[in-house]
Amino acid sequence: MTSGERRGRLPRAGEGKRGRDGYTAYLVRQANAAIRRALDRALDDLAITSPQFSVLIVIGAYEPLSSAELARLALLTPQTINDIVRQLEQRGAIKRSPHAVHGRILNVTLTAEGRRLLGRCRARADTVNRHLDAGFETEAERAAVRRWLSHVATAFAGNGTPRGEKRRTERSK
Repeated sequence: MTSGERRGRLPRAGEGKRGRDGYTAYLVRQANAAIRRALDRALDDLAITSPQFSVLIVIGAYEPLSSAELARLALLTPQTINDIVRQLEQRGAIKRSPHAVHGRILNVTLTAEGRRLLGRCRARADTVNRHLDAGFETEAERAAVRRWLSHVATAFAGNGTPRGEKRRTERSK
């Protein structure tokens, strides 16, 4: 007998603690995982993952970028960025060139192929976004959620601790 059989049916997304009665942080994580799966499915036939798509978006918006800047903006580790940059460069979607002042730094920019690929990816991602937006009854609701998500990102920027609070460790308890 499994633990699920002992307790009854496990809740689906949107039910019980996985729904309106859940902890906000868990619900954000659950939503993030669902969106990532949807994006990965939408981008699958283009052979692009959602992290690669995020990198293309960030480069397209803020190029030229160093790999360190790219990692911070795309919310990925330097190791992951190095892998993604190598894959996208092999695909011909991006190019690296020496920084004008700091020769050891390589700037990353989109190629013409990268811009075409980003356009195709955005068209797929737009279908996911439209599905997300369908959950709002008004533009004001959508604006409120965007404002809240932006607040969360800025309130926990840096070390993951809310601004104004010191990070707690086992020793400081």
